[in-house]
Amino acid sequence: MKSLKLIIPHNLPQDETLARIRHLITNLEHDQKDKISDIDEHWHNENCKFRFTALGYKVSGVLSVHPSTIELHAKVPFAVFLFRNKIKALISEKAEELLSP
Repeated sequence: MKSLKLIIPHNLPQDETLARIRHLITNLEHDQKDKISDIDEHWHNENCKFRFTALGYKVSGVLSVHPSTIELHAKVPFAVFLFRNKIKALISEKAEELLSP
């Protein structure tokens, strides 16, 4: 497994950011059920330990919501890591949409 790290800035109150992320995860379970399965998330305050399977690849990690940033640390298979720049760009784009005021 390889490590993938992203730090995403945001300008929303921390509780609003948390609410939007939790809602996103719930929607992913429904909207992407053909691509994403076995979603398991455990929240402790502003930190979420997660794991899921995407297109047959197992992914796990920690998501932390801070007052002005979101930190994502994920463990991904090597085959997925090869596309890390594309994955980071996609996550950043979706985060910008999600966290727009």
